[in-house]
Amino acid sequence: MAMPTEIRVPQLGESITTATLARWLKQKGEHVAADEPLAELETDKVTVEVNAPTAGVLAEIAVAEGEEVEVGAVLATLAEGDGKGKPAERPAANPSGGVNPPPRPSGPVSRPAAPPNAAATHEPLPAAAKLMVENKIAVDRIGAGTGKDGRITKGDVLAFLDNGTAAPASAPAAKAPRELEAREERVRMTRLRRTIASRLKEAQNNAAMLTTFNEVDLSAVIALRHEYRDAFEKKHPGARLGFMSFFVRAAIVGLQEFPAVNAEIDGEDIIYKHYVHMGIAVGGPNGLVVPVIRNADRMNFAEIEKTIADFGQRARAGTLKLEELTGGSFSITNGGVYGSLMSTPILNPPQSAILGMHKIQERPMAIAGKVEIRPMMYLAVSYDHRIVDGKEAVSFLVRIKESVEDPRRLLLDL
Repeated sequence: MAMPTEIRVPQLGESITTATLARWLKQKGEHVAADEPLAELETDKVTVEVNAPTAGVLAEIAVAEGEEVEVGAVLATLAEGDGKGKPAERPAANPSGGVNPPPRPSGPVSRPAAPPNAAATHEPLPAAAKLMVENKIAVDRIGAGTGKDGRITKGDVLAFLDNGTAAPASAPAAKAPRELEAREERVRMTRLRRTIASRLKEAQNNAAMLTTFNEVDLSAVIALRHEYRDAFEKKHPGARLGFMSFFVRAAIVGLQEFPAVNAEIDGEDIIYKHYVHMGIAVGGPNGLVVPVIRNADRMNFAEIEKTIADFGQRARAGTLKLEELTGGSFSITNGGVYGSLMSTPILNPPQSAILGMHKIQERPMAIAGKVEIRPMMYLAVSYDHRIVDGKEAVSFLVRIKESVEDPRRLLLDL
């Protein structure tokens, strides 16, 4: 008889060691086909499906929905079966000529649910326990965790460390959730939303973040798009001549001229990057994600536009890959697509700067002593003042403005 196949947590990408079991797509005892999705794992960045390596029967589920798991952990076991119908039962004969009784179920023994007022265990999950040992943190110093049944997650430990490790050992337990009022609803934050919140707070706490603003006249870009859009899209099927490629190319020019804006701090060192991996913020079903155009400095307008369009479609479908969401050296976010006129973008660590685009709005402008109506956009660059000086940040943003207002500079590499 073939041994059951263990279903384990796959490798999840750069620097990601844990995930949350978001939901089971199959239940114990169900038949599955080869490559059929069994479960969904929610990581810090995207949702990943775990597929069956072969056809069979889901014999045992080892992890409940909502639990945190580490890479390599066993999620379930798959027994023999063709994935189409009930597997054939092959009872073994015993020496007396009879038939041995069927084996006992291999799944976990069900336990009665704890009453609503049962005390939380506060037991740390494996990743949290490791971090607590490394930092010599006792369980009672953290109190109730945010995991299932009050278990302490890695995020709880990191939050405790962020708030300071000098808390007394007798620190009170975490504040109990408040009672809901009429017409209120409590919904647990997704792992992605918790990660976004944590990373944004990390950027504010750790970086000396400042923002500089400017505005750009888009008359020349709009005229160029109007004149060449049809010819461009005919020559490059699947690519639309949008505004984003102009800003990506303009940012690349600025990053090459001011390399500190494209660098990052690593301890007491500065890492300068002689490439541009451009992160483009796009909206997905569970929040904002930032897929990365790798080696954007080597791409032309058509390649950039096709890549951005592909990212947008797959972000909405939730099919972006983990490796596409890491390794960016600079990011661009466009709140203008949602109607934002002005905002202060927050850094995407460990990057040192981010460009914020906004809504295009016609405004009266003084041009050569006359008032003219021009399509204007406010731009914002947030930067880490520990590595980027104010003069560099302002000059970088001015270079973007100059390139966009005279797009011939981009074509001539000026």
